[in-house]
Amino acid sequence: MKNNFISILITNYNKQKFLKKCLDSVCNQSFNNYEIILFDDCSIDNSLNIIKKYKRVKLIKNKKRSNKSAPLNQINGILRAFKKSKGNIICLMDADDYFVENKLKIIDKKFKTKDIDCIYNFPRTSKKQFIYRTKKNTNDVWPIIFPTSCITTTRGSFKVFTKYLQKNKYLNLEIDARLVIFFRFFLKEYNVIKNKLTIYNYDNNSITSKVKKYSINWWLRRFEAFKYLKYILSKKNIKFKVSIDYFVTIFFITIIKTFKL
Repeated sequence: MKNNFISILITNYNKQKFLKKCLDSVCNQSFNNYEIILFDDCSIDNSLNIIKKYKRVKLIKNKKRSNKSAPLNQINGILRAFKKSKGNIICLMDADDYFVENKLKIIDKKFKTKDIDCIYNFPRTSKKQFIYRTKKNTNDVWPIIFPTSCITTTRGSFKVFTKYLQKNKYLNLEIDARLVIFFRFFLKEYNVIKNKLTIYNYDNNSITSKVKKYSINWWLRRFEAFKYLKYILSKKNIKFKVSIDYFVTIFFITIIKTFKL
């Protein structure tokens, strides 16, 4: 049985409040065959001083923050970290989240015992927006989008994903949504383990928290998710099925554009 080497890719921007506990949670894992690659996107808080205390962390310092959009900045950071990584397993992580002590051990076992390309684990959180309900695995149902820190893939499949990532498009669409859509509709995989292996923190300054439900940016993100889904389906020669959800989204996007809200 092949031994896995896990690359943990962390993106950080001004997360000093969470960073120490984040890195401690990784460095104290019961599984030890891993590397930590952290991309810092020009933080102006105390992040760098915290990171330098961890010898195991391979730091990539961005020279200039692009400010195209928070989702695109995050994608850029993950891609930069991926290029420096060596692991056959890629584990994504936001700097304001934590891993439970046996997460990597469980992930390692899952990839050894099953021929799969991607795994989503449940987050541990007190927020109601992360209540997950089982859905039938059909093309008619929008897949549950798991947070970035709950996503682990094989290196090979992530490399394929980068070819279809559309890294410079969709200013409001985060990498977690793109990953779930790609694996569900391109690779036909949607593997969920019910273990709550990630502690998800609700940071008021995070990408997700800034997008309030039913706000303009929320509808824009939803519209971009549909556009990305259409793009992925087209690459597999699969016809996009129009749904009520899609019509509602188009309705609100038309209003937003008409009145330039």
